[in-house]
Amino acid sequence: MNPELSNFAARLCDSITDGFQNQNFDALALELFALQFSNNSGYRKISETRRLTPQILDHWTQIPAVPTTAFKEMELTSLVPDERTVVFHSSGTSEQKPSRHFHNAESLAVYEVALWNWFQLHFAGEGELLFLTPDQSAAPRSSLVHMFETVRRMFGLPKSAFTGKVSADGSWMVDFTATIQKLKTAADAGSPLTLLGTAFSFIHMLDYLAEDHLQFQLPEGSRVMETGGYKNRSRTLPKTELHALVTELLGVPPVQIIREYGMSELSSQAYAGVHDKWQVTPDATASCHESPVNCPFRFPPWARVQIISPETGFAVGEGETGLIRVFDLANVFSVAAIQTEDLGVRRGHGFELIGRAQLAEPRGCSLMTA
Repeated sequence: MNPELSNFAARLCDSITDGFQNQNFDALALELFALQFSNNSGYRKISETRRLTPQILDHWTQIPAVPTTAFKEMELTSLVPDERTVVFHSSGTSEQKPSRHFHNAESLAVYEVALWNWFQLHFAGEGELLFLTPDQSAAPRSSLVHMFETVRRMFGLPKSAFTGKVSADGSWMVDFTATIQKLKTAADAGSPLTLLGTAFSFIHMLDYLAEDHLQFQLPEGSRVMETGGYKNRSRTLPKTELHALVTELLGVPPVQIIREYGMSELSSQAYAGVHDKWQVTPDATASCHESPVNCPFRFPPWARVQIISPETGFAVGEGETGLIRVFDLANVFSVAAIQTEDLGVRRGHGFELIGRAQLAEPRGCSLMTA
């Protein structure tokens, strides 16, 4: 393990745990780029091809971003093969070659510190957690499942459960019997329940409830976190309709529904909801309370997002649409600057998610759901 990268990881974890207040993001980003340039041969080749080296950059926005597709073809990591004890794969169709994000115990420690310190600001620790995904033993290469298992462990809620399962073709399914039993138990006991899963998992569950004329009024304090899209799925719903069904059939009010944006190539996640303590402006906060589905996504302060014009390669203006680019300091041992294939609208320091760019390969955890 490279001692300079290890030192950076330890300092970053301490800063995140302390709230990441008054940190010099630009200096940290440039320091991390220099370390990754020296220790990540694949990233160095990409950077040199673009004639971008640590010696000539003076701002984090100049750091070269790697497209997510490069993680399919290249080993974009500073970890030598013997150190790669865990690998996260992007989800997609069986015909697609997945992206690979390599980890070891040290990089997973950074990942978990980053996800936990941002997650707990958006979700209360009361009640139990119900995950509409398989558990880690069934889906060991899913970053989303690893995230959920970390959250379950950190909250220390023994009755929390995973009610997803993996079908024979590798897709994810929801165990409706187990899920409904958990919903009934929470409703009868008056104990808050937080449901977490992909958007497509929620659609499957809500369709099942509607077909069986089942309806729940989950206790006050219950919440929902949904993530992922519907690319190449026959059953899709606009977010407003999905959230309306959650409220109608589960009794969870719109202000208690939070959306998550993440991917296997990143170590930090963005959230959108009225509980977001990092809203763009007071006006944005007010509008979120009126229509929570329109809340912008925000990454934690140790990550930055840009909306990039595909025509010019430069950041777009407020309210304009482009490709989402993320610089994530928590990606210490891989590549911090990631160019996604997702379209977004710039909303202050956050963004509104539009969807996948045209002609981009389908991806996302919802693709794992049958």
